[in-house]
Amino acid sequence: MPELPEVEVTRRRIAPLLVGRRIARVRTTAASYFFLSDPGLLRRRLPHRVVAGLERRGKYLLASLDDGSRLLIHLGMTGQLFSGDAVSLRLLSATARAALTPEEQTSFEPDIHTHLCLHFADGEPPVYLRDVRKFGKLLLLEPGQRHARLERLGPDALTVDGELLFRASRKRRTPVKALLLDQSLLAGVGNIYADEALFLAGLRPARRAARLSRRECCVLADGLRRVLTRAIETGGSSISDYVAPDGSDGAYQDERRVYGRSGEACGSCGTPIVRRVVAQRGTYYCPVCQP
Repeated sequence: MPELPEVEVTRRRIAPLLVGRRIARVRTTAASYFFLSDPGLLRRRLPHRVVAGLERRGKYLLASLDDGSRLLIHLGMTGQLFSGDAVSLRLLSATARAALTPEEQTSFEPDIHTHLCLHFADGEPPVYLRDVRKFGKLLLLEPGQRHARLERLGPDALTVDGELLFRASRKRRTPVKALLLDQSLLAGVGNIYADEALFLAGLRPARRAARLSRRECCVLADGLRRVLTRAIETGGSSISDYVAPDGSDGAYQDERRVYGRSGEACGSCGTPIVRRVVAQRGTYYCPVCQP
């Protein structure tokens, strides 16, 4: 979390708050493993720049600036990119969440977890980047600079087809779920949507990838595209920290067929959903629908 759908929803909704605006002032927290570029460099280089565009590469966001440089943003597990106008209990600490009702929270005030604050020359609300666990990343790329984080990404998961999966799965002894999570094969898939796609395809997550037939790869590719598209349409999954840039929750978590539903009845056959560790990840599936 966040995965491709959450990052794409973030891109679509934060773009109007970034693109075309001139940065007037930048605040950061102290240097930490969150910053791949020194925060002092960001404070010097970003002011007076205009954000020219915003694109997504897998789970990464790339903001292009008017001097040709680019700001790479990865939200990690708990990253939140949002407007200063956003109101959501997910933007508060666990202690504050327990102490306040939604009606009692009127605005967000940057805290120690708000690692980047972008203030704009037009005086409109700032944009904040917050990450409690600091597994996200922030990097300023010079004009024309390439980086291994982007170079090693495979095709975007929204473009996946069965032939790609079939070719990639040959001679793979790894489980099919590990295949889906390999960012060098498909960029953007994470734990939630891998489990959901495998359910739609009727494939057990631990099945060896090399045993998939061409037809099964086509069914899996179709299921993955359907799951990702539907998750984008519903605003992503707000299971823990994810919140859209306007402070709203996603709704795909209400449509999950297996992920996070251990012990609950499968909506298709009534069999209890099982949780196992596959590819070092907590994995959910129906033992009847996914033989």
